[in-house]
Amino acid sequence: MGTTSLITCCSSWTYHPRINAYRHHQRVGHSLSERSYRTKVSALRENGRTDEDDGNLSGFLKRRQALLSGVSLISSAVWGLPVEGLAVVKQGLLAGRVPGLSEPDEQGWRTYRRPDEKSGGHGVGWSPIIPYAFSVPQDWQEVPVSIADLGGTEIDLRFASSKEGRVFVIVAPVLRFADNLGDDAKIELIGPPEKIISAFGPEVIGENVDGKVMSMEVSEHSGRKYYQFELEPPHVIITATAAGNRLYLFNVTANGLQWKRHYKDLKKIADSFRVV
Repeated sequence: MGTTSLITCCSSWTYHPRINAYRHHQRVGHSLSERSYRTKVSALRENGRTDEDDGNLSGFLKRRQALLSGVSLISSAVWGLPVEGLAVVKQGLLAGRVPGLSEPDEQGWRTYRRPDEKSGGHGVGWSPIIPYAFSVPQDWQEVPVSIADLGGTEIDLRFASSKEGRVFVIVAPVLRFADNLGDDAKIELIGPPEKIISAFGPEVIGENVDGKVMSMEVSEHSGRKYYQFELEPPHVIITATAAGNRLYLFNVTANGLQWKRHYKDLKKIADSFRVV
């Protein structure tokens, strides 16, 4: 958020040395290109070249200008200048980020269902990830996933709200626990709640969970069991289940102030998680 505020502030200045330098660079580059073109056209005509030669030269110049435009686009990114083309790329469909949100309901909540077309998996031989779903308030949005985050390549999705908190989903192979669970694992066969939170809790919060588990619950929906854990600190609700050959960890977390103000919504988000 801090970076966004800084960029917004800077964009309102009437004078910025880097922006002026960039614009000067653009004017000089275009001037040199036009001067070079006129010089080459004059030389061709003096030597008796044909219009076809002029056309070839014009095509060459167009390619050169396209290259310069690409360089200008890259320069804009380096200088931190807003470029419409970059915004289009940012909002396009990226691998692993396929829209799956419904329209808001009467309470302003939307349901996310993992699209069947979304990429993801854990190596050769793994079956497609069985879709999951959950609900969030209207202002929550999907955010990019980084393999440098806690959970690494096993983080399948992130959502966030600057006002309320964050959500991330870890999809991990059940082979971590046993190699005899088959392709239709049940979380109760992997182990009791204590085993699950001891094994995967540190992956979620980045530290040992001893003394941090405030509550543990077991529920069942459509024949599938779900374990839910509430930890403090940090403030996080972890909902776990198993399907196919994977373990699903749905994590809802927030800072202290968000937790205090929006705990009801955060708990509702955590309770909404289902593997479908």
